[in-house]
Amino acid sequence: HEIWQAETKADAEKAFDAFCEKYQAKYSQACDCLKKGRSVLLAFYDFPAEHWSHLRTTNPIESTFATIRLRHRKTKGNGSGRASLAMMFKLAESASKKWRRLNSHEKIIQVIEGRSFKDGILQEEIAA
Repeated sequence: HEIWQAETKADAEKAFDAFCEKYQAKYSQACDCLKKGRSVLLAFYDFPAEHWSHLRTTNPIESTFATIRLRHRKTKGNGSGRASLAMMFKLAESASKKWRRLNSHEKIIQVIEGRSFKDGILQEEIAA
């Protein structure tokens, strides 16, 4: 929690290093795996802070597929692979109607434009 709940990327880096130092002896493979993915794991600090709660969670994926899994089990498979795929598509399409917008969705434009964020704060480019 100290890593992904840190206020700044620098604080997260310190917590990451402390975690690896503490657990390297006992869980060396896990720490090595985390170290390999370090930049990706901390990439959300380069996005608007308002989006962090969305980037830190897997809930949208889990809840969407939970609906599909439930229906697939209830129908005990539903025939051919093609019929299953069609059912899954329609269930996902139906579930998408209840999805809510991202917090500060208007900032997506800044992300797409390639604007720079540091610790979740937009960095103003200095005119040359």
